[in-house]
Amino acid sequence: MNRIVALKVLEDYQIWLQFEDGESKIVDFKTMIGKGVSAPLLNKEYFKQVTIESGGGLEWPNGMDFCPNFLKELTPDLVTIR
Repeated sequence: MNRIVALKVLEDYQIWLQFEDGESKIVDFKTMIGKGVSAPLLNKEYFKQVTIESGGGLEWPNGMDFCPNFLKELTPDLVTIR
């Protein structure tokens, strides 16, 4: 299982993530949010309230979350690897 150990919210719905194995990447969430439970994330101030949950994934106050395995394995068109 992968775990996120650090994050930094960037502009335009992007988040820099660092995984426990040392890999880091920037994930663009624009195409993954906006409907249903993810609709509040379109508010940029709300989007910035993201935290790392106990399982090592991302979570917002309303319960919206992203699994660290899913984020680790995203295709290159959604990430910038650094």
